[in-house]
Amino acid sequence: ACAPYRRLYLCNKNMEKKGTTKITDKNDLLVDVCLAANYEAQSLIRDHPQYQTKYNDSQICTVLARSFADIGDIIRGKDLYRGNNGKDKLQFSRKYMMTMSTRGKNGKTLKTRYNGDKNNNFFKLREDWWTANRHTVWEAITCGAYDGDTYFRVTCSDGRGGAQANNKCRCNDDQVPTYFDYVPQYLRWFEEWA
Repeated sequence: ACAPYRRLYLCNKNMEKKGTTKITDKNDLLVDVCLAANYEAQSLIRDHPQYQTKYNDSQICTVLARSFADIGDIIRGKDLYRGNNGKDKLQFSRKYMMTMSTRGKNGKTLKTRYNGDKNNNFFKLREDWWTANRHTVWEAITCGAYDGDTYFRVTCSDGRGGAQANNKCRCNDDQVPTYFDYVPQYLRWFEEWA
């Protein structure tokens, strides 16, 4: 699959720096991922009106959901885009997971649970981290959206049935309204190019 332009320039510099800095706290990764998501959203929101004049095919919430899903793929080690040199630039995840999975009072339990991934990529730990933190990353990526920005389909629950995320692309209870991050990346990219 050919990566869309949006993915080629995904703002992930906060995540990339992790490869060179020491991780001292389990929240370091969450802060950096949320900062990267927020910067990505700022650039998408800023450029969206210009994009809409030419294509007029996607609401801002859909565009944010696509980048949110790509960030999820990066964290979980499933990202198809490897950059110009063909290498995964975000090896920080591996180092972070290795450091955090063997620390503290639960270190032995965590090491047992997450040990054994092929090539020590810690896919289970990365998946668990994403599941635990995806709502916070969604809040970060939608922080700059406007009141009244709505997600394109009814995905929220309001107690009476389905409801649409219509307040900064969020559901009333801050539930993440998208499951794009669980759709294989190549299928999302095909749909985006269509």
